[in-house]
Amino acid sequence: MVPVLDAVAPRERSALLQAGVRRRFAPGEVVCHEGDPGDAVHFVTHGVFVARGSSTRGEVIAVNLFGPGDVFGELALLTASDRRSATVVSLERGATLMVGRAAFDDMRARDPSLDRVLVTILAERNRALTAHLIELQFTPVDQRIYRRLAAYYELVTGAGEAGGWVRINQAELATLAGTTRSTANRVLRRAEDGGVLTLARGRVRILDMDELRRRAGGSRPRGTLGD
Repeated sequence: MVPVLDAVAPRERSALLQAGVRRRFAPGEVVCHEGDPGDAVHFVTHGVFVARGSSTRGEVIAVNLFGPGDVFGELALLTASDRRSATVVSLERGATLMVGRAAFDDMRARDPSLDRVLVTILAERNRALTAHLIELQFTPVDQRIYRRLAAYYELVTGAGEAGGWVRINQAELATLAGTTRSTANRVLRRAEDGGVLTLARGRVRILDMDELRRRAGGSRPRGTLGD
């Protein structure tokens, strides 16, 4: 259920899971706001969540996607500032196991292996964010939109086989790709004309996954925006 904890001793892992509180979220529900006190870490058990931050010009930027098995909220528990660095929103019906600061800190004190797990998570997060920034600067916007749609679709469907619907609107996809809704609409309409997908209100159905991946540049991003 929480693969990231596989490296932790079974006894400590069991104690942490027992200390967790299961939370459920509706589509569009905010888990936490940027600047909120960071008093818990979330282990995703179901659904897809997006982390959004604010630029220096007040623009909303999507910085990460989290699916089953991923973790978010750990940074506020590890730094001097205990404030959330991003707003996290559930893009569809989702669920997490929320572990409070006290239980989390207690486990870290008793099992040093958790610190190694956290270092791995943070290193991967830094790599993904760096790749995302490079992509925003040097990758054409059409390709970014296709990549983000492929990433989201594969995160929701697992294998990413074509033929299913996913719940994501054009504004959300534009935020993930770092562009405007009108640009996302233009790109998606062109893809629809080409038989790659079908659009409906707040939903997208992928008809030709191979062609979507080709338009995305051959990448198969999963989860983090920089993959």
